[in-house]
Amino acid sequence: MRLRFLLRPGWLALTLAVLIFAAACFVVLAPWQFSRHAERKATNDAINRSFTAAEVPIEALLPAGEPPGPDTEWRTVTLTGSYLADHEVVARLRTVQGQPAFEVLTPFRLADGAVVLVDRGYLRPKESAVPGYPAPPSGTRELTARIRVDERDPRARAALPGDNGHQQVYAVDSRAVAKVTGLTIRPGYVQLTDGSPGVLAALPLPELDAGPFLSYALQWITFGVMALLAWLYFTWREIRPGGVLATPAPERPRRVSVARQIAEEEARERAASA
Repeated sequence: MRLRFLLRPGWLALTLAVLIFAAACFVVLAPWQFSRHAERKATNDAINRSFTAAEVPIEALLPAGEPPGPDTEWRTVTLTGSYLADHEVVARLRTVQGQPAFEVLTPFRLADGAVVLVDRGYLRPKESAVPGYPAPPSGTRELTARIRVDERDPRARAALPGDNGHQQVYAVDSRAVAKVTGLTIRPGYVQLTDGSPGVLAALPLPELDAGPFLSYALQWITFGVMALLAWLYFTWREIRPGGVLATPAPERPRRVSVARQIAEEEARERAASA
């Protein structure tokens, strides 16, 4: 039977490899890129909405310590209170505009007593260490900032003592700073805008482009389809008459070595010239 070659170990291994690759393209790789595209689009939409939304007090947008979410992230809010400079923390191993940086995190006590984590901006390292920078202003201040969702250190690394006396953490995370300082801090944090009291170098907004994720997803789908089509093509070619694997062994053309071919050619030439 011509289809018997499909049960050969080599062909079964090839078929399994093709199916695994195609399944990975359709089930894992393409959906992963689609999800990244959706996340980028959601971020861009939230930032665009924040440009036209009015500034409101943080208590009005996130009452009673409500954590920020997709509907509130990037919104511009105002905060009135005072910096808790003695509990300042530095986030290490950061990247801003493609360059290494530190970010300065300072708890800020609101008028109602709640504490919010404020990202004052970034500093460029000086010989791999945190450079000197201005302390936050004292007294009651009114800040303007954008709401951000807590980051998470996937390795859950412990804080390190810093060169300037401030602890260093690996993520801008209110939970990590609360653990270091012993304060009760509202979930999420705020990122100071340029010109706000206490701001250092204000963090730039993400680029508002869709990124390559959608095209990557389509490429993975294309790769999976191409693998299946290639398997079907080679299967069809082998099923047709003359296929190497589908041809019964006795009917296969006998392979002749190069030396044998040369000898036979010389014999034919001698016979012709005789």
